[in-house]
Amino acid sequence: MNPFIVKEGDSPVVLGMPHGGTEIPDELAPCFNCLGLGVSDTDWWIDKLYDGLLDNPTVVRAAFSRFVIDANRDPSGASLYPGQNTTGTCPTTTFDDVPIYKEGQEPGEDEIADRVEKFHTPYHSALAEQLERVKAKHGVAVLYDCHSIRSNISFLFEGQLPVFNIGTNGGVTCDPKVEAAVETVCAAAGGYDYALNGRFTGGWTTRRYGQPDNNMHAIQMELGQRAYMDEFPPWNYRNDLADNVRPHLKDLLTRIERLAIDGQLTSAQKD
Repeated sequence: MNPFIVKEGDSPVVLGMPHGGTEIPDELAPCFNCLGLGVSDTDWWIDKLYDGLLDNPTVVRAAFSRFVIDANRDPSGASLYPGQNTTGTCPTTTFDDVPIYKEGQEPGEDEIADRVEKFHTPYHSALAEQLERVKAKHGVAVLYDCHSIRSNISFLFEGQLPVFNIGTNGGVTCDPKVEAAVETVCAAAGGYDYALNGRFTGGWTTRRYGQPDNNMHAIQMELGQRAYMDEFPPWNYRNDLADNVRPHLKDLLTRIERLAIDGQLTSAQKD
């Protein structure tokens, strides 16, 4: 299987989608139990949700399921959220802490390293290549990392997540104007709540590529799935919901794109 899908565009904005894939390679499928094969923790319909919001963005989407390997985790296995419940580079449980492998079939160190080589590394090589191409064209590139998640997962966080969860790793992964543009739209979006660098501060992707001093900006959006779909099997896309949230996503993406096109994004100022 091809581990990623790339759609090249002319915009300075690149949409990353590391968790939209559902594929499990045939050789790995026998290791998973029925829950694992159900790939429940997918960022369902994320490509459809963002389709057409910008005229011609570049899109880099992982084809493989995050249950195979999580492309938004540090390949070394280091936790992005030390001291908090989370899932690893090769998850062995769902977000609800329920096993996804048949007993004794969990991946060992060699298997994890093999998956990094076959899936994680190629995805990020493609993403890095597209960001560099876009930066060469525009002088700047903005990675908007598209994510979504069920709104209530007690193993990971207390209570219900806001709909819009913005992550910039405390403001260091992008020009403040990018963060402000996104926050402004989310704060004004009637009927939706938001958090800036709350439970989700940006994953490995945002932290790796967010280099404002190198004209590379990155921001993550973790969207509560209740805003556009049913949060239970068969995970139906809901046009009646999506049609309400998509204008806000279009607005914030358009603002980011305009900042880049107008040359308003400057290298980060160092103390």
